[in-house]
Amino acid sequence: MKAVAVLPGQPNSVHLQEIPVPKVTDQPHPHVCRIPEGRGVLVKVLQIGVDATDREINEALYGNAPPGGKHLVIGHESFGQVVEVGDKVIEIKPGDYVTCTVRRPGGSLFDKIGRNDITSEEVYYERGINLCHGYLTEYFVDDAEYVVKVPQNLKHLGVLAEPASVCAKAIEQAYLAQQRLQVWNPLRAFVLGSGQIGLLATMMLRLRGLQVFTLATKPGPHLKSELAEAYGATYVSTKQTSMKQLTEQVGKPDLIFEATGNAEVCFRAMEVLAHNGALIWTSITGGEHEVSVDAAKINLEWVLGNKLLVSSVNGNRRHFELGIQALSHGEHTYPGVTERILTHPVAGLENYQEMMKILEDNQALKVYVDVAK
Repeated sequence: MKAVAVLPGQPNSVHLQEIPVPKVTDQPHPHVCRIPEGRGVLVKVLQIGVDATDREINEALYGNAPPGGKHLVIGHESFGQVVEVGDKVIEIKPGDYVTCTVRRPGGSLFDKIGRNDITSEEVYYERGINLCHGYLTEYFVDDAEYVVKVPQNLKHLGVLAEPASVCAKAIEQAYLAQQRLQVWNPLRAFVLGSGQIGLLATMMLRLRGLQVFTLATKPGPHLKSELAEAYGATYVSTKQTSMKQLTEQVGKPDLIFEATGNAEVCFRAMEVLAHNGALIWTSITGGEHEVSVDAAKINLEWVLGNKLLVSSVNGNRRHFELGIQALSHGEHTYPGVTERILTHPVAGLENYQEMMKILEDNQALKVYVDVAK
């Protein structure tokens, strides 16, 4: 069967790779963890979301092949339909729509208790990203432990389950950490970035009742500004109103959700956060980028203001479930809005070059591959 793969370490090596069709009894990553007998799930891939991570892996900024191999099948945002399950699987059945988590457990204590999303080991294992093959193929097998059911009436948004899990985890982590204050009732939030993560975070924060300002570079009106406003947020172009100016106009935010991929924005956000506020970083910024900030002023204000920085990446099974719940809640509250995030379908694995080309376009909101119907 076909798969889209790269040769890690070689820039622009994306290609179509022939790999064996898996069986429900296969072990897809025995070097990391083994599927218990009878717990395998065989999934037919329907759609795979792709994003900057896939582009950066193709640029050889990070990513490694599984031990003993030269290629890495990419794609970590999965959506498919169950074909076959092992005889000890009771959670799902053939015909169910599903997504699949990304990270697999190492050997740390966190990995052993099911929190492989916060492993304390330096080496991490992620399907389609590092040391484990991903989902940009026709079929895959994995442990039922990592396969998450998507309700049939939400299948049109199933390919957004992974990015939704990232947002759901990040917001939950901030609220959990703020229990240190005993009373925390955030009223105002800035979401920095209007890509898929920024828009899904906008939706989830609006569902929590916050006043949300979604900040991005390009002046509206355009699709991203329309979607932010359809969620009940206020879209702000930083070309017209800087983050500092917005703070002077509306007040300091109690919560900032950063999703820009820009290292400078990450640190500039530290300058405007309210006392007792929480700043969430979700960007992964590769390469090198020096930023000049008034470190003494930030240090003083953060210590005296009891401010919190939370970094968050990846999600475990429960975060996927929370993300799917948020997608469902959002669909009922803002009907039809979230589906508009799915802007750039690519027909078939064989069009992987088109997929990569679209990923170079900063205005492409959500790129995904229709693998099968």
